[in-house]
Amino acid sequence: MNELAEILVNTTLLPYSNHSAVETLSNQSSALSNKTLPLNMFRNSSVDLMSNRTVPMDVFGNATDGMIALDLRSFVSTYMESSILTVAIIFIYLRIGFLVKLVAMVTVVLLHFIVYNWQHLFYPKAFDHITYQLVTWCPLLFLILLFHILDRQGEYTARTDFLWQAKLKVEQDDVETMRGINKILLENILPAHVAQHFLHSSSDSRVTQDLYHERYNCIGVMFASIPNYKEFYDENDVNKQGLECLRLLNEIICDFDKLLLKPKFSSIEKIKTIGSTYMLASGLRPGLEDRPGEVGKQAEHNIIVLVEFAMALVTILDQINRESFQRFRLRMGLNHGPVIAGVIGAQKPQYDIWSNTVNVASRMDSCGVVGRLQVTEDTAKILMASGYDCRCRGQIYVKGKGTLTTYFVKMPYETP
Repeated sequence: MNELAEILVNTTLLPYSNHSAVETLSNQSSALSNKTLPLNMFRNSSVDLMSNRTVPMDVFGNATDGMIALDLRSFVSTYMESSILTVAIIFIYLRIGFLVKLVAMVTVVLLHFIVYNWQHLFYPKAFDHITYQLVTWCPLLFLILLFHILDRQGEYTARTDFLWQAKLKVEQDDVETMRGINKILLENILPAHVAQHFLHSSSDSRVTQDLYHERYNCIGVMFASIPNYKEFYDENDVNKQGLECLRLLNEIICDFDKLLLKPKFSSIEKIKTIGSTYMLASGLRPGLEDRPGEVGKQAEHNIIVLVEFAMALVTILDQINRESFQRFRLRMGLNHGPVIAGVIGAQKPQYDIWSNTVNVASRMDSCGVVGRLQVTEDTAKILMASGYDCRCRGQIYVKGKGTLTTYFVKMPYETP
């Protein structure tokens, strides 16, 4: 029976060394051998159903509490790891604000602490030492602090990246706006195709330093001036020292410029204004400079479109005269032939055309008659072949050119 007592003591999983417990078990084992079981023994006994063994409660009471404590302590790590896993899952949601995640993680840890610290209500003797509380508190607090720092760093990086992206977008918009403004300004100074050439080649310094020029075989050139504007211009108190005279000239030039926006005059390019003289050219388009086989068709088109534009200028000026009670009249000269077009100047680029054709066209204006369009003999032949009525003026002396035969183109307002 003593061996049976020792076996029962060993099955409690506790390091008992109390001899009284062994003696008690020995006495009870003797009772079992004599098959005499007092009734009060069942009142203070515990039945192990798995092994059909009857063990007194006063002997195994402490052993049962110890086993519960050991079982709960074995789940401490699992319980803490569950809380850590929950906090880690909250951390991986990148699109949630770091403050919201901090509140969620703190809530999880508080619930963990509440359950952990209130466990004595269910298991009074489960955790009696502060060591186990520190084991579960410290890792969770450190984990929250680490995750919060990482969240704050990620939030700072995301905000910084957003601000940089927004700043970059604003700067890109400013660059596009400035590019559009520069394009508009450049197209007001230069023809559209020339402005595109300089805008596309602005990144290559070698291209911008080269002289831009184009050679055309047959271009129509026309000068239109207002000779009596010089008589109209005066500086006195009535016209604000000439300001009103300048304002009226500006209105005239602006109305002339509006005609260029019409589709049928799209081939005409305004070259410049010299005082009250308006200079134009027709046929200045890229790709047309090397087509010798189409000189005749190009010349006819360029001359006819300038004649129609001259008629439109006369109509516009007559309307301005009626509104301003003035008597301005145009004097125009037209010629056609080969020219060289190019841009001169760097800080203030100027687009211009040069050739003997331009000089003769200027002389047709300066040697012309007010209210008439004067052309050279070659130009008159093309116009007459196209159905226009041209009257020979005869031979006149042209400065720098000698004697030339010129013609007047009949305008719609002229009487037969």
